[in-house]
Amino acid sequence: MASPEAIPEELSRLMKYFPETPAEERPAFHSAAKDFLDRAAPKIVRQFSPMARVKWHLAASGRGEELAELLHYERENPGAFSVKGLRRARIELPGIESSSLPSSVRNFNRSELPVRGKLLDLAWQDGKLLVKGYAYIPNVPSATGRRSLRVAVLRRQGSSRSTLPLRLRTVEEPRATAEAKGALHTYDWSGFELGIDPGRLRVRGRWQSGTWRLGIGIPRPGGMSVGSVTKNSAGAAGHSLTRVLDDGVRLVAGFDRNRLKLTVDVVPAEIDAQEADGDTLTVTLRSRVTAPAAKVPTALRIDHEPSGFTTDLPLRQAGTGDDGWFRHTAELPLAALPADGIAPGTSRKYRTLIVFADGTTRRATNGERLRTGVHPLPDGRELAILTDGAGNFTPQLRTVQPVVDTVEWSADGELVLSGTYTGPAERMKMVLRHTGRNEDRPLPAEFADGRFTARLRPDTMPTYEGTVPLRAGRWMPRLRLRTEWDHTRDLPVTLRPDLVSLLPLSHRGEHRTFTVERVDFDRIFVESGPVLGPELRGAYRQRLMRDVHTPEQRKLPLREAVLYNSFGGKQFSDSPRAVYEELKRRGTEVEHIAMVHDQQVVLPPGVRGVEWGSQEWYEALARSRYVVTNGGIREWFVRREGQVVVQTWHGTPLKRIGADLLGTPKANLAYIASLPQRSRQYSLFITPNAFTTPIMTHAFRLDCEVLEAGYPRNDVFHAPDRAERAEAVREKLGIPADKKVVLYAPTWRDDQRYGGRRFKLDNRIDVEAARRELGEDHVLLYRKHHKVLDSIPGAGQGFVHDVTYYPDIADLYLIADVLITDYSSVLFDFAHSGRPMLFFTYDLEHYRDTLRGFYFDFTSRAPGPLIKTSEDLVDAIRNIDAVSEEYQEKYARFRADFCEPSDGRAAARVVDRMLAIGDAP
Repeated sequence: MASPEAIPEELSRLMKYFPETPAEERPAFHSAAKDFLDRAAPKIVRQFSPMARVKWHLAASGRGEELAELLHYERENPGAFSVKGLRRARIELPGIESSSLPSSVRNFNRSELPVRGKLLDLAWQDGKLLVKGYAYIPNVPSATGRRSLRVAVLRRQGSSRSTLPLRLRTVEEPRATAEAKGALHTYDWSGFELGIDPGRLRVRGRWQSGTWRLGIGIPRPGGMSVGSVTKNSAGAAGHSLTRVLDDGVRLVAGFDRNRLKLTVDVVPAEIDAQEADGDTLTVTLRSRVTAPAAKVPTALRIDHEPSGFTTDLPLRQAGTGDDGWFRHTAELPLAALPADGIAPGTSRKYRTLIVFADGTTRRATNGERLRTGVHPLPDGRELAILTDGAGNFTPQLRTVQPVVDTVEWSADGELVLSGTYTGPAERMKMVLRHTGRNEDRPLPAEFADGRFTARLRPDTMPTYEGTVPLRAGRWMPRLRLRTEWDHTRDLPVTLRPDLVSLLPLSHRGEHRTFTVERVDFDRIFVESGPVLGPELRGAYRQRLMRDVHTPEQRKLPLREAVLYNSFGGKQFSDSPRAVYEELKRRGTEVEHIAMVHDQQVVLPPGVRGVEWGSQEWYEALARSRYVVTNGGIREWFVRREGQVVVQTWHGTPLKRIGADLLGTPKANLAYIASLPQRSRQYSLFITPNAFTTPIMTHAFRLDCEVLEAGYPRNDVFHAPDRAERAEAVREKLGIPADKKVVLYAPTWRDDQRYGGRRFKLDNRIDVEAARRELGEDHVLLYRKHHKVLDSIPGAGQGFVHDVTYYPDIADLYLIADVLITDYSSVLFDFAHSGRPMLFFTYDLEHYRDTLRGFYFDFTSRAPGPLIKTSEDLVDAIRNIDAVSEEYQEKYARFRADFCEPSDGRAAARVVDRMLAIGDAP
């Protein structure tokens, strides 16, 4: 498809927000769109996606109303349409007569209806290669039941006549629908299973080297699409698989550009054995006695392209084995392998080639009898003889690494990983590192006599307030020096190569499945599965819950219940928590329900959790009389009659938000246009002060009652038990009584992201230097914004504490002697304490002038110094009394401007009004 760069940026933006374009400005866009299409090369236009062709045709033709409706449809159903037609496949979209579109716009070409196939399992069973997966054509729903007319064939590469039809069995596979992006179609019956008898790959009754490719054909309007099956990201379906078919004949199920292929490999020579005596690695080859002179192996080449290392080891013939094959040996002096740069966290894998008499080479592959192994070297290094799914002989020079040789689940859900580790065990610890969030969790492990045993109960991971399941996703065990401040020198934990077929090993927990699997052939990991079952996962089933289940629930009576949403279910904190505590204090007879995300929240006794997106979540949203939220819920949510929705929001704005971003590149016109409808779903919008009330009213286009009550979350600064609560928090965090507490709570950076809403940690504090200067009498509590990923350098070493997942930042305010922040709204909350604040604004000009923009002159009104460097920040902390004295007057003015009302009764005012609205006839 044509890249977005083919369309001018401004024209593309105008298209994106055409529904929000005023009527008087639309003709100019239509004219610009027509000029663009008239000037664009036909080749570029032909490369537009089918939906793009329709949109730009409507735009160029002046069909504005149809275009606006189509764009609304596309926002709700990105990439989704229907495919119709007998002789030619054409696009069908709601509200647009396909006959009104030129054939060049409405008709698909073959490449626009590809097969999307995914491999789910690859295994040998009863002498056959069993292939499981799913295959469908996007936007062409799969046939229901087993009435699929799909076909599967193997084609021999380089031969148009060698085609083998395969018997394909259709099975139900809900994962296909769950993993599809579209919400319009179901692909449940796109699953397949097929068995491949390797005997059929003989050519005229003999084994011949060759490659076979699997093709899946699926009928569709206008013909049939044929495509491949692509590899998975892990496990057997993500790695090559080798099987010995006959003496010296292998079948390799592998991948070419991630597409499944089968290779019959009649090997002329292969590695038969390897052993080391401490100084020398001896490798034994075997070769066919029938090989012509040109194909007699003469050397074993070991090389490493990145470093430029290469050596040819002469082969010495050593007679004939009992299998009738010649034997050859090569010797590698272990000292010949350069060890420069081999340190914890690094390794060097060598490629091994067999060199033949005619100068040709082939990858050295392992014979059936070869055993991998590890050979110790001086200075804490080792030479590991590894393999991979394709059976390649692979030496690896590395520091001593842990290798798992036992994986077990107990009946009560404990995972035990045991194996060998001959390194400095007393200096090491094990961690689990999340591959998506780049965050760490401790993995308890014991070391003794050159072995380790790690134990994990993923259903009951400890937190500050109780236990929760291991966060969803992939967790990699790693070995780390106890003194390391980050992950860069971690040692991987691998599975002994001959045991990879034992995986996957799964355990069904209380609400999810935990699976031990592998990547990179032998890197072991623990997968914490999703909470939602396949019947609820994915855009299609969530649409059914929204469009079918929710309307039925809305017909039922409201329940006397309060549904709380705090930061999308990631916490039970903030103002919604304060409202809950006020209702509990009063003894109000309502059921308390909290939205939770991925079961990562420990709730107070008597509060029922509903998983975001679950059937119970939709039911609670439709039937709870009260909804208290500090953020958005869903754009489709409509408050029903008698329902009270309280929007507490989550901060006094320093940065521009909502409609106040109009005229800047950050403005989302579709979101801004939706604000009036969104605000009508609120019964009550809470603001914290007189400064915020007019800003929120304008920025969010509020069309509801606004209550300037103060933030309930800030009542904590006036709580009569705040001193006792602070003491309990210090004890829970293990902070010594003689240490001062510095809390660092920065916001996220719009331009520091991994993609989507996954933001990077932009740490500019030199934590090692800060520890040297402050560690004797301070601790640093580091709290990332909930949108930010990555682990915090130095956390867990005594000075830095990662408190990102502490349940409520309000508790941390109570124990903080100093707050460091930047542009985060925490500054307005912490100002209620009267304690000093430092502003680490190393990117002030860029953030203010390029990213967001501020509502007031922060440089003149900030109640503390704006600091550019880590060195100056540490100096300010050391001299905090002088800093406080200097900013005393500014601080007082700031509190007067932004901290009123501040009397500890904000939650009471909110609950009074909320219940009054609920009791109104």
